[in-house]
Parts: sequence; C-alpha cells; structure tokens
Amino acid sequence: MDELILFVNGKKVSVKNPDPETTLLQWIRNNLQLKGTKVGCGEGGCGACTVMVTHFDHKENNYKHLSVNACLAPLCSMHGVAVTTVEGIGNVKNGLHPVQERLAKSHGSQCGFCTPGFVMSMYSLLCNDPQPSEAAIEEAFEGNLCRCTGYRPILEGFRTFTETKSGTDSAYCLSESQNGQKDFLCARGKNKGKVCNGICEKEREKLSGNLVNVEEFMPLSKDIHLPQPFKELEEVAAGCEKQSLVFKSERMTWYRPTSLDELITLKNKHPISKIVIGNTEIGVEIKFKNMHYPVIIAATHVAELNAVQYLDNGIRIGASVTLEKLEKVLKNAINSMEESKMRFFAAIVEMLRWFAGPQIRNVAAIGGNIVTASPISDLNPLFLSAGCMLTLASISGGRRTVNMDDGFFTGYRKTKIKPDEILVYIHLPFTAENEYFYGYKQSQRREDDIAIVNAGMRVLFEKDSIIIKDMTLSYGGMAPFTVMATKTTNELKGRKWDDELVTKASQLLAKELPLLPGTPGGMEAYRCSLTTSFFFKFYVSVRLLLEKKMASLFHQGDHLLSEKYQSASRTHHREPSRGVQVFEDAPQGQIMVDAVGRPLPHVSAVKQVTGEALFVDDMPVFKDEYYLSLVVSTKAHARIVNVDPSEALKMPGVVDYVSWKDIPGENKSGCIVSDEKVFAVDLVTSQGMIIGAILADNQSHAQRAAKAVKVEYEELKPIITIEDAIAANSYLMPPKTVKSGDVATALAKSDHVIEGQLHIGGQEHFYLETQATLAVPKDGGGEMEVFSSSQDTAYLQKAVADVLGMDCNKIMTRVKRLGGGFGGKQSRFVLLALPVAVAAHKHNRPVRCMLDRDEDMIMTGTRHPYLAKYKAGFTNEGKIEAVEIDFYQNSGYSRDLSVNVMERSLVHVDNAYRIPNIRVTGHLCLTNTPSNTAFRGFGQPQAMLTCEHIMTDIIQTVKLSPLMVRELNMLKEGDKTYYNQTIENWTGRRCWDDVIKQSDYKNRKLQVDEFNRNNRWLKRGISVIPVKYGVGFEVPVLNQSSALAHVFLDGSVLIAFGGVEMGQGLNTKMIQVASRALEIPTSKIYVSESNSSQSANASPTAGSVGSDLNGMAVMYACETLMSRLEPYIKSNPGGTWESWVNSAYMDMISLSAIGFYHTPDLGYDWESNSGLLFAYYSSGAACSEVEIDCLTGDHMVLRTDIVMDVGKSLNPAIDIGQIEGAFLQGYGLFTLEEIKYSPNGYLYSRGPGAYKIPSIGNIPIEFNVTLLKEAPNLKAVYSSKGIGEPPLSLSTSVFFAIKEAIGAARMEAGLEGRFSLDSPATAERIRMACVDEFTKQHPEPNPGSFTPWSVKF
Repeated sequence: MDELILFVNGKKVSVKNPDPETTLLQWIRNNLQLKGTKVGCGEGGCGACTVMVTHFDHKENNYKHLSVNACLAPLCSMHGVAVTTVEGIGNVKNGLHPVQERLAKSHGSQCGFCTPGFVMSMYSLLCNDPQPSEAAIEEAFEGNLCRCTGYRPILEGFRTFTETKSGTDSAYCLSESQNGQKDFLCARGKNKGKVCNGICEKEREKLSGNLVNVEEFMPLSKDIHLPQPFKELEEVAAGCEKQSLVFKSERMTWYRPTSLDELITLKNKHPISKIVIGNTEIGVEIKFKNMHYPVIIAATHVAELNAVQYLDNGIRIGASVTLEKLEKVLKNAINSMEESKMRFFAAIVEMLRWFAGPQIRNVAAIGGNIVTASPISDLNPLFLSAGCMLTLASISGGRRTVNMDDGFFTGYRKTKIKPDEILVYIHLPFTAENEYFYGYKQSQRREDDIAIVNAGMRVLFEKDSIIIKDMTLSYGGMAPFTVMATKTTNELKGRKWDDELVTKASQLLAKELPLLPGTPGGMEAYRCSLTTSFFFKFYVSVRLLLEKKMASLFHQGDHLLSEKYQSASRTHHREPSRGVQVFEDAPQGQIMVDAVGRPLPHVSAVKQVTGEALFVDDMPVFKDEYYLSLVVSTKAHARIVNVDPSEALKMPGVVDYVSWKDIPGENKSGCIVSDEKVFAVDLVTSQGMIIGAILADNQSHAQRAAKAVKVEYEELKPIITIEDAIAANSYLMPPKTVKSGDVATALAKSDHVIEGQLHIGGQEHFYLETQATLAVPKDGGGEMEVFSSSQDTAYLQKAVADVLGMDCNKIMTRVKRLGGGFGGKQSRFVLLALPVAVAAHKHNRPVRCMLDRDEDMIMTGTRHPYLAKYKAGFTNEGKIEAVEIDFYQNSGYSRDLSVNVMERSLVHVDNAYRIPNIRVTGHLCLTNTPSNTAFRGFGQPQAMLTCEHIMTDIIQTVKLSPLMVRELNMLKEGDKTYYNQTIENWTGRRCWDDVIKQSDYKNRKLQVDEFNRNNRWLKRGISVIPVKYGVGFEVPVLNQSSALAHVFLDGSVLIAFGGVEMGQGLNTKMIQVASRALEIPTSKIYVSESNSSQSANASPTAGSVGSDLNGMAVMYACETLMSRLEPYIKSNPGGTWESWVNSAYMDMISLSAIGFYHTPDLGYDWESNSGLLFAYYSSGAACSEVEIDCLTGDHMVLRTDIVMDVGKSLNPAIDIGQIEGAFLQGYGLFTLEEIKYSPNGYLYSRGPGAYKIPSIGNIPIEFNVTLLKEAPNLKAVYSSKGIGEPPLSLSTSVFFAIKEAIGAARMEAGLEGRFSLDSPATAERIRMACVDEFTKQHPEPNPGSFTPWSVKF
C-alpha cells in the first residue's frame, strides 16, 4: 500500500507516497501549515514539538493517548492514528480549551515558544487522567523545557486540575504590629495573631492580592474538552493494523510488516536495514550524525513483538513493547505479587523513572534499548546483572536463545545478535527470597538525561545466611559497551556481607574498571569513584534489609549500621513543588482603567497557548522563496585551501552556492568594531565560522547539499581555553583596570591575607527559538524587508545596509516577538541575517533560514567564561580591608560586546559590600572559539560569584557567622562605591533583613547543623546572599528611546517603540503605562511589532532598561496626546474618550505623538574614575537550602526564599515571573550547565542531549518570592525598577549552600578550612570535593601528562 491515512485535529487526511525521511513535525508545519507545533531541538530533548497521538487498541477496546515528539516521529509511522496539535484543542476565534486558558491566565507563558509543547503534554495527561496528582503533572513535563518562566507558574496553572487545586501549603503573612514595626503575624492555626517567621502552617492570609483568580477558570468538562468516541478512527485503525506498508522515496524505503514471518523475511533480504519502533535513536543519527539508512523496517505492528506473557519464572516481554507499557506491566506485577519476586522489576521501574521524558518513553521500545547497544543504556546493566534471556529469530537460524551475559556485548554498539536476526522477546526473571537487586544511575541532571555511569547490582545469598552465593555487577559508562565486573564478583563469592566486603570490593572494582586519562567522555576519576560509591550504596541497602531478617548474624557495634550511615541507602525522592508570591496591591482608589501595578497576563498569552503567536519561521512561505543552509568551518583554526561546492550544486533542488564573492557591499560586521567577516575568505578562527551557504527550494535539500560542500583546510594550532591564551599571550587589547584606595598598604596591614582563584564556566543561551531570518527584496531589489529574531532592530538595519551597499532608509527591519533572547540575540543574529540578506539580494527573491539547534550552539557564542585570581586582606572580625582581582575572560575570536561585559564585571565585584581599597583588572583573552557575547547579567554574575567566593573564604578563615561577616561589610545609605557613585535610596539591607526573617534562616541553620550531625552521606547547606545591580547601559548614548502613539477615530490606540518583546512582558507593561497616561482600558491599546520605520535608531532591548527607557518614551507620547485632548475633556466632562478624540480630529488636532526619553546625568570616565555610571541600583536577597548526596554529587534545592526590590511594580505577575525565570537560569549557570570542548576546539555540548538546562525537577521544592513593599524608585517610569537581570545572581545562594554542604562532608572526613569549588558546581565537582575513602582511590592525573578528552571552558 502506498497511501498513508491518518486524522489530524479530527479531520481525515490521505497522503500519497509519503517520504520516509519526512518527520511528522516537518509535515504538519510545511504541508498542513500548522505552525503551533515548534521546532526546538530536533532530537526529542526540549518538548517544543509535542503533539498527542491517539490510536485505538482493538484488543483492549480503548483509546491510547500519548504525548509524542513530532520532531522524531516519522510521518510514515502515523498510519491509522489520530494526531492532535495545539490548534486542534482551542483557538482565539472559537474559544480556548481549559488547559490553554489556565496556562495563559496563570502567567505560565512568557516568550511562548515552548508553550504549545506544555499545553499538549498537559492535554495528553488529562485525556488519560482527568484529575491527575501533582506528582503526575510534574512527571508529565519531564520532557519539556522552558528557559523563561522558572516553571512555577506553569505548575500553578495546571495544578488547578488536581483534586487539591493548589500546591501552596505555606504562606507569608504580613501585618502591622502595635509598635509600628512591620512583623510577620501568623494568620491561621493555633498561633494566629502571634509574631511568627512569616510562614503559616495551612494557608495564606490574603493580605496581598492573588496573581491568579482561579474562580474565573472554566471547568474541565469530560464531554466537551476531552476526546470522545471516534468511530471513524476505530474503523480506519482496524483496517490499517492489518495492512503491510511500503513507502519509497529517492533515498529510502520504509516497510511496515504485520507478521513475524514477514518481518524475518524482510530482515533476511535487507540484513543491514534498521528496525525502528519509536525512531528515538535512528532519528537522531539521521539528523545529527549524517547517517543514511536506505531501508527502514517498522516493527510496530507485529503482534508477537508486542505481546506480554506471564510465566512461572518471570515475564516475557515482546521486543516492540514500549517503555511506557513496560512500566505499567511491571508496576501491576509489583502491586499484585509477593515482594521478594519483584526486586528486579522494582529496579527497572525505578530506572525508568529517570529514563528520558514521557514523549520518548511513550514510543521507545525495550528491544531498541538492547540492540542499539549504547554504552550508557540505562536498562542494559540491569538486564546483564539479571541474566535476562533473549529469543532471536531468523530465516537462516530459526529461533535461538541468547543469554545477556558477560559476552553479549562484543564492542561499541555491537552484540551477539546476527545481522539477519530479529529480537523477538526478552525474558525478565523473578528474584528469589534470598536475592536482592538494585539499579543506580548518575547523570548531569536528574530528569531526562543520559547517564554518566549507571549500574545493575544483584546478590544471591546462601539460604538463611549472609554468605554470598552469587553476585553480578554491571556498569554502563565505564567502557565502549556495558561491562560486567566478573573478576570482582568471582572474588567476592563465598564472603560475608560485612564491612570488610566494602573495602575488598572497592579495591577490586578500582583494579577491574580503570579509566585511563583522556578516555572518551572525560570525568575519569569521578566515573571510577561512582563504581565504588554505587557498590557502597548497594551494600548498605542490602545490609539494612538483611538486618531486619537476620540481625543476629551481624556485629551490632559496626559503624555502618548506625542511623548516621544509613543515609547512603536513600533513593532520590522529591515532593511536589510549592510556593508563595507576595506583592503590593494597586492602592485603593486607583481607577479601574489604570492598569499599572495590576498582575495582568501577558498580552500575547492567549495567542501563545493556542499556537497562533507567530515567530519568524512560522511566517507563511512566499511562493518564490528559497531556503538557505550554511556551510561552516569544522576546524577551530585553519587556512582555507579550497572550497568545492560542485557536488552540492548537482543535488536535487539546489539553486546556488553563495560566498564572500557575492557581497555587493562590505564583507565585514561587528556591533562595536567591524572585526568579523560575513563569509570567511582564506582563514577560519573558530569552529562554526561561516564559509558559504547553499540555496535550495526547501530546507531538506539545502541542508543535505550544504553537508556535501567540500572544504580543504591547512590546520593551525588553536587556542581554546583561558589558560591557553595566557600561555600564548593572546589578548584582544591591553588590560583595563579600576582602582580605589591604597591596596598594597591595606594588604600589608591586614590581620589576614588570602589568595585564590575561581574558574567560572560559560553558559549557552538556549533560547527555545534558534536564530532565524527571512529577507524579502522589495521594489525590484531597491529595498529590503528583514524579519529577524533580533533584540536590536537598528543594528540589524545598519548591518544589512552595509553588507548590501545600501542606505539604511531602504532597509526595514521587523521583529514581532522572540522565542527567548537573554542577550544571545543582541548582536549575534547578524551571523545568520547577513548571509540570508546577501542571498536574497543576489537572487531578488525571499530567502529564509532558521538554524538547527546544533548549528546555533556551535556558531553563536555563549556567556563569557572567566578565570578570577584574587588576593584579599581582612581583619580578625572579617571586615574587608583590601581586594585585588585579575579577571581573565574568554572573549572568543572577536570583540563583539566582550569589552562592555568586562567593564560591568569590573564595577560589580563589590556586590553589596563596601571595599575601601580595591584594584580590579580585566584581561580579554582572544581564543579560537565562537565569539562570546551578551547574556543576562552581562558580566555581573561572574563578578558577584567571585566576590561571594572571596567572602566565603573570609568566613571560613575567621570562623565566624556568615550573617555577621556579611552584615559587617554591607553597604549603607550614603556610602560611595569604589567607582565613586553614591549609594542612594538603598534598599539592600531591607531585602536582606526581610529574607532572613521570612526564610526563618536562624532556626533552619540549627536544623541543618543537626541534620548534618545525624547523616554521614547526605549533607545540607543553607546560605543567604544579597545582590546589588547597577541598572543602565554603561555606554551613555544607548540610554535613550523614542515611542510613537496613534489614536484612531474609533478610540483605539496603537503604540510603537524600539523595544523588542521576547517574553519579558515589555509590550504588556507598555500597554499598562499607556493605560495610565491616557486613562483608558488596556483593551483599547495595541502594540503590533518592533519596526525600524516606526522607531528609528532604537537601542537594543537589553540591560534591564527596556521598561525604563521605552516606558518613559511611551508615557511622554501619551501625555502629549492627553495635553492635546485636555481642552475637549474640560469642555465636555461628561463625554466619552471616543467623543473627545473625534472632536479633536474635527478641529484638525494631531492624534499622533512622539515621545522621547534619555536617562539624565549619565557619564562615567574610566580614566579618572569619576562620573555617574548607573541611573540607580536594584537590590535583593535570597536564602537557599540544599541537600547533597556525598556519594554521587547529586543535589536538590529544598527551599528558596527571595525578597526583591522592583520599586513600584508595573506588573507584579510579570516581575515575579522574571525573578523566578532569572533565578532558575542562574541556577543552571552555577550548578548544572557545562560547555565542553575538545582540546582542538570541537564542541561536544551541541544540543539538549549533551547540554542540560534546568528542567522542572530542578526548581526549589519550596519557592517563595516577595516583592519589597513601599520602595518607590523616582528614577524610572511610574516609580518602577528594571528587573530582567538583577535576580539572576541570587541563584549564587544555591551555589554557596552546596559549598557549605560539601564543607560539612569534608569536616566529617577530617578536612577543615578553605577549599576551592569552581562553577558550575556539577555532580562531578560536588562528589570529588566530598573527599572520602572512595575518591582517594582515584586521584586526578597531573595536567600536562596526557591529552584530555575535554578542556575546562
């Protein structure tokens, strides 16, 4: 059969001869023009492409609703199913679905790019369980990533579908006590009315308003909002299930057999074919590893491979059974059978809990896990240790049984299975009464992450004994394939399960499973330590169980039996998240049409939750449009010897190869200095540097051809790291210094002087929408319209004009919205925009390109890595006398914004403290890596972490209270900074005092200390950190903005300004500002887009001043209009807005106005260290408590409390969302996200599979945010403050809480005093800092004695 039949959003669709290489995502976006489902990563790692797939199971007579990654699902696999996209459940015109409505009204959508994926994950969950638990909701989102919100509002909105409705079970209460001081008074329970720590036991006393009014939500109706019986689907599915399919294209043939005999025959005919179920492995290989498989066989509809059979000695699972079904089968068995038989099954279920996300588990099969033979498969170590039996079938050999034993995996991605054989079944055995089984996994991130090391561990004892009869230990991540530690287990057989066993096993494992320095994957010492740490966990877990049964066989005095040591056996468990948000209501008496200060939802939220909000790549395709794909350097530093596109130009659909020769203007770019090439000519200085581009009729043809362009290089020695640059004396410019006081004298007189250094890694922006551009020539090529994912329409306009040799007035740049920016689209968008513009100009046709995630990550740069070398002098009380710091910044291959980033670092190293004598020097290292660029915080996070690292060293040296030392050094009103700016209207101390009180820090610190005394292998830490952030551009000329306001005759208002909406709620706030200035409802006001023809010479939307600058400009424009309307209002006070507008029009009064604003008095001189650098400061404080697993390096944030000064908030919901999102992004920077390069400049971390941003499981279990009350800021629009960047660095509270917990572990091991912890504080760094008998077995090799797999970036 050559026809594919499926249903999409309830409509039957027939596809003739579908292309086997086409994914479901490509088809629904390109063929059906359903653009709500987004392209986020292409590898099933972000969830932006989530759709629901429904099929009817005739055997069980019910519908199966599954969330699926459309980017991996082949279109050909959709035969006989129903696909539901975000457009299919609700829209703006006909009404929203409750899922969409609740997410929009709960402020759970910021940039909106990830939103449709979350909507469809939640919808799929509700289709299976209309009233899920809180835990089920969080689990449903483990395959969805969001870079904006911090996840809390998403969970809050969807938690209303649970029985409990809300997860908030503690709250702040604020009241006035009789003495006039603000105290926290308990509002509920037995302590009602008494002064408390700010947390109520039951619920919030609603002294501040709610961000969300849940009473407004429409109820979920099963009859209306969830799928109903679909007879036509049942009928079509019945026919489709029995049909064998064959679909062919030029390059691939897709088979879908329906019987085992047919499958075996096909495999015999095509022995090198690939068998797929969910395509989760093959899809990634095809997309990112350039693999081509001419024959694909889908084994999804072979009954025998989908069968589950209960046997006397276990369960037989068909190879095509999905992991989702496997989990249900095993859970049912666990709940219905005796515990002793289920221990292996329980280990599998626990491992599946951390296996990918639901979208992958729903389609990936157990057989695929085995035959792909990944060395880090989560299940294969379990299967090996259990000795699972496989049933194989082929024409040549018939059926045979193979044991998964030490010889099953024969090499990297190789097994005993022959090329023509089919895996039919896997037999999962029951365990015996005296048999115990556990599985372990350690990864960078707990949820949806591949393993660093994993293990399956089994022990069988002699009857009624603690003597080992048999044991199997299997490990992934320790070799090119899953290995069994057979030498170790053979040695341990016959031994007692006692303390001596741990020592012996550790020695044996270290000998049997060594990793040589430079082993692929790196982290050699850490990985080796995990093998023994896992065994120790296994030992303690089993021993505790044995003691319950046979306590008399053990020595009672053994320290391992104490409650303190039992913490080694605890598994990861996290309660559903909860939290409270406290803000200041709009004052009583504020007129209703005045929206300022009200928590209005994002103005585009409704469009975003329905998928109707358009991003660049969602725009309709022009009929004569070309698609562009870049040809980029694969070398970090090399001369280009030859470029040969001849083979590419012969490929189907290819139109042209574009290079530097096609540029009519200048082949250079740069936002400050034009030191970059648009297209490389004869030299590349970084991997990912653009050499040329292929133009073709569609994306697939263009990308395929771009990979066929041959580039010949002469390689040169690259400089990758800061240390490389220092050694090579490779710098962008001479160092820059800021100094104050006499550092040398102060250091000499100090009671203590310490020295140290800190490495701070870079951070990938990971905006969900990658860089995208659409260039459209106009008027015969004399003009050009450019749609780009850019934070700076003016720079985009100027850069395009220069490269095309045209005037700016002929280039119109337009930005509707961005799917996240965070600084990554402030300047680096030109890398893509300029080649697209050149190609469009050359062919006088529209040209489009959206980068794939891996392309974006290898090209566009990151947050700057830093190396800080410091010296500090201080008194016995911890008072800082002098600090000297040298910052070394990895700038990349060009200047970009690196100088400006360094300048902010140089003036933020004091954080919230007074440092009387200081010298800070910045060195900008020139390396052969992509040019690093702006990122939220813009150099301040690196400086602040350095400051607090020094402060922690001081505290550890003087051995005094962290609160006492920090407060001793804290800035006060009227103090001067070391760059001579006076601290005015300072609220930092108020934030600090409030967060200490609200978090109940002092009592909790005692509880943390008590916990640490009682637990050896789990440790906790708690830390309070302040923040001071100077708001404004350091370049004074950028602190300006203009706005345009039009009033139309129907009374509606259009406002335009230079700021770009990228999820931060700028358009929403500007509408609120206009509503106050014009005294009209927000429903009458609209913002269309950012457009260079409406707002010329706009400053970039950055620096946390988007609302400050544009808000004042909008306010001035609206005030000008009101001044023109004032005579009509006075003459007709009973009239309406519309009548006043029409009267003014009839009198020929202009109903359009321009507002212009620039921040006054700014101007700092770096040479003289004088002048005003910032308009004002934003301040805040955070308290975080963490728990670490000393044996693995895992950590969990138990609670975070934040108090932030945002002035008089323009929109509390948006500001709180910015705080939470910034905090979690900073959490990723300081604990999780690690960029990895090879020594020759190859980027390993080029997608969500290898680079981990925080997921929903990383948010603090309790997350409380308070906006400081009664803190107006007279230097910004309506007394507000900038909020985008300042809260990010509050996440350092997590970093230093982790460091405190590590310190407690080190103290237990007899190590006291200062120790170094670089950022990010990954699991590896945490574990190796918790020095113990296991880590001591695996010392780090000496640098320089080997070539490392990766370098510290």
